[in-house]
Amino acid sequence: MSASSVAEQVATLRNQGFVVARQLASPDTVKAIRAEAQRQLAEAIEPLEYEADVQYPGAPASRQAQGGATARRLLNAYGRGPLFQAWATSPVVAKWLHTYFADTPVLSKVHHNCVMTKHPAYGSLTGWHQDIRYWSFSDDDLVSTWLALGQETADNGGLFFLPGSHAASFSASQFDEQKFFRADLPENQNWIERAVCPELQPGDVVFFHCRTLHAARQNSSDQVKLSLVHTYYPQTTTPLPGTRSASVPGVPLAT
Repeated sequence: MSASSVAEQVATLRNQGFVVARQLASPDTVKAIRAEAQRQLAEAIEPLEYEADVQYPGAPASRQAQGGATARRLLNAYGRGPLFQAWATSPVVAKWLHTYFADTPVLSKVHHNCVMTKHPAYGSLTGWHQDIRYWSFSDDDLVSTWLALGQETADNGGLFFLPGSHAASFSASQFDEQKFFRADLPENQNWIERAVCPELQPGDVVFFHCRTLHAARQNSSDQVKLSLVHTYYPQTTTPLPGTRSASVPGVPLAT
């Protein structure tokens, strides 16, 4: 990828809060990561988060209920082997993020750092939210990467984004007690009507700001959707001491 195309994508991210970098991961990389993720999912290799744990709309009522063994996330992707580590710290990701931050990118091993799954049955709906809601850093200019390991559309649970929401000033009353953006408020509806869902092909990567509002529907297809997700911050930004964000050291990326 040329420096000019990266610069254009960075400008788009700054402007609208997200951008798609097409075919950033090679077919071989995607194929290998997907196969390993499917193996670990089939073998239920811990640590896992289950749909029943989060209790979002459409999730099973409990681990003991029908569908209770449906996984939502394979946690600690960085610790799941060299394939995952290689992608999270890859030169192409490091170069992109260095252009954005103008600083050394640092991988968070606390936030995201997972394979997100979306199952056709019992895969829950995710409401509008900003990722920064439960994070604690000295600054809020963090960026996440979402690598599509298969096709992603609105119908199989692909991400929807609200362009420009990362730069907006919202009041606490516009969110519910779980810090989800309230769809019942007229002032929020004006934002939600702008929602876009970029269709992704395997190897496409979405870079999105931690303040960008995003959501996802349930998966109405007949295939499990898999995505590899990581979060990064610039080296000059620090996790706040004593918080979950500071509980595990980050990984600086060579640039």
